[in-house]
Amino acid sequence: GRLMSEAVIFKILTQKQWRDAKSAGIFHGAPVDIADGYIHFSDASQVQATADKHFAGMDGLVLAAVETAGLGAALVYEVSRGNALFPHLYAPLDMKSVLWARPIPLGPDGRHQLADLSA
Repeated sequence: GRLMSEAVIFKILTQKQWRDAKSAGIFHGAPVDIADGYIHFSDASQVQATADKHFAGMDGLVLAAVETAGLGAALVYEVSRGNALFPHLYAPLDMKSVLWARPIPLGPDGRHQLADLSA
């Protein structure tokens, strides 16, 4: 995979996944991540489509922003949906790499509102 300069990548989690990861200090991935052998992330341009596709209409989700600097060689960008490169982490996520996390509001149209990813 190519190394990219994205400094921040994003993970959508359920509140339970987030709580468990926070208390453990480490996130081993959602069931789909564990099945695939890596943790799926999205960059800022991909996260809305990821929410629409995989989490449509689900309430009570958390968006976590993760700093890539400390992830090292375990972070690989690989071709995925629509032939785009997606960040995949081949290791558990140390929660120290999480910059912030916040609830994802569902809009009146049932789409997740992810407007400002920089804050």
